[in-house]
Amino acid sequence: MKRVILILLAAACLTQTQAAEKIRIMATTTDLADIIRVVAGDAAEVSCITTGREDPHTLTAKPSFIVRARDADVWVRVGMELEIGWEPVILREARNKRIRVGMPHHIDASLNVQRLEVPTQSVTRDQGDVHPEGNPHYWLDPLNGRMVAATIAERLVALYPERKADFEKNLHAFERDLDTHMFGAVLAAQCGGEALWRALIEKRLDAFLKGQGASDKAGGWYAALRPHRGKTIVTYHRSWPYLAERFGLKADIQLEPKPGIPPSAKHLAEVIADVESRHAKVILQEPFYNTKAAEFVASKTGARVLVVPTMTGGSPGASNYLGMLDNVIAKLSAAL
Repeated sequence: MKRVILILLAAACLTQTQAAEKIRIMATTTDLADIIRVVAGDAAEVSCITTGREDPHTLTAKPSFIVRARDADVWVRVGMELEIGWEPVILREARNKRIRVGMPHHIDASLNVQRLEVPTQSVTRDQGDVHPEGNPHYWLDPLNGRMVAATIAERLVALYPERKADFEKNLHAFERDLDTHMFGAVLAAQCGGEALWRALIEKRLDAFLKGQGASDKAGGWYAALRPHRGKTIVTYHRSWPYLAERFGLKADIQLEPKPGIPPSAKHLAEVIADVESRHAKVILQEPFYNTKAAEFVASKTGARVLVVPTMTGGSPGASNYLGMLDNVIAKLSAAL
């Protein structure tokens, strides 16, 4: 009996030790948190600042965020000044030197992403909420999601080399899953994700598929939006250029006259004229913005208002990163 008790106590101690050894990672957004959970696997405990249901630009630094940051081993941010209104306060008040900007345990997920809308001139407040390093909503391009996962894996391997094999195994599994969602299971298996992405980036995917005898085998997100290339979508905020660019859509009409500036009657009149002349069928916006302006434009033009989350957790159908993109692309394809 004593031996059984000792064995149970030893097992309990081992479990507690293993739990204590988990890497405490804090992410600024739900999309990053989900990708980190996949890449880090059982090696980490991941918490998140946002919920996916709020505007990440306007978040405030709550005391609970500061308390959690104080104990974090690793901090991961979107970067490109998305968190500029609240991250500096959290990091300063947490007094956790290892996760400060510039330290090895501070990971900027934007390091290797493809950036859009990087200003070529100096940025002023008169231009609205324009980010000097480019549009920070890059995770809505699946390729950037792939790059973010690779960046996180690379940095975690550098910090915790003893777990390299697990991190890299998890990364490759995530890449295969994302590639399958993007191109369909048949095409991803036949051609491989790397070759498909390379051809897509170089704008020769159709020719590549024809050469592989696979023109009719495309599936996934690529096949869902391929018939709608060149079509115009209207958006509320400039959250959608990455998604539009990746799938050949045009998203240069916004209900906001400038980023972060509420719509005016004069601007909406201009939007209505543009929607009618370009035959735009969809007004795309996030759940945390008021739909009054979108509904007004829709009532004048016949366009459909489509409210979908831009972040994991933003709706029941967006419980993880790939699910969020599934949700957006399926609904956008149907609306178009």
